[in-house]
Amino acid sequence: MPRDSFTSADNTAAPSEWPTWALIAVIYGLWVVALGWYVLQGGLAPWLLLTVVCAWYMSLQHELVHGHPTPFARLNRVFGLMPLAVWYPFDIYRDSHLAHHRDELLTFPDEDPESNYMDPPDFAACSAPMRALWVAQRTALGRLCITPAFAIAKLLQGLTQPASGRAGSRAWTWIQHLGLLGLLLWGVHAGTAMPVWMYLLSGYFALGLACMRSLYEHRPAARPAHRIVVNEAGWFWRLLYLNNNYHAVHHARPGLPWFAIPAAYRAERERFINGTGGFLIPGYNRFFLRHLFTPVDTPGQTTRELACPDLAG
Repeated sequence: MPRDSFTSADNTAAPSEWPTWALIAVIYGLWVVALGWYVLQGGLAPWLLLTVVCAWYMSLQHELVHGHPTPFARLNRVFGLMPLAVWYPFDIYRDSHLAHHRDELLTFPDEDPESNYMDPPDFAACSAPMRALWVAQRTALGRLCITPAFAIAKLLQGLTQPASGRAGSRAWTWIQHLGLLGLLLWGVHAGTAMPVWMYLLSGYFALGLACMRSLYEHRPAARPAHRIVVNEAGWFWRLLYLNNNYHAVHHARPGLPWFAIPAAYRAERERFINGTGGFLIPGYNRFFLRHLFTPVDTPGQTTRELACPDLAG
């Protein structure tokens, strides 16, 4: 697929994947710690830890989708199949995210599964309250609180789509997911007395926290490479998002493991920034505060019209 101006021929993983193995152990371990903490004292603090850990787990699932820590997709899938973050079946997320990596289609509504945009006529055709909700999602607070509801609704909408050649596979995916989710919710409630609604709410805000990363991760632009951001985030956000804030690096080298991305970025920082057309954000904290209530842009934008055929590759 076209990678535009910062394509790299080296798309191989690092020789050792021990940091990813350690990450798997830490995330699952912290999930147990959060639940144990809730048993000891209940309250908001362990719930907040659980929410952050579940968001971190979603970042781990992203790594698993991209072929880490093993070259065996079925084995990697095992580590991300448990619905700790509740809402997304792993296989549906995998297929959707890999489709997102068609860089020539980035930001295109209905073609890029992770697009934040609507074609202007479709946006204008929405009711006023719906337009207001779409605009609110372009703020940091709306991304955290509203976007998960839209994402879940879109996910469930897929259940009503006409049967296709993959209908059986999709049904089996949902059967596995709901079965595992039922066991998980039963086990958590039985072992900790945490109400089911509280765990579901944790998963909801974990999804919102994960979605905040992509608030302004892509923008409409003529060149595919100019649609992909570099965010020079602080250590907390880099760890939470497993360095996916260096998003231009990830799209240029999707097989690079999370722990190798910062060094790759530092080695060619100017080239990556120039390759994005200057699409650089100097960290999340100020960015989120600046756009807490102020939209970063409008969701009703032209996207395909900007993409010049001679610039797509």
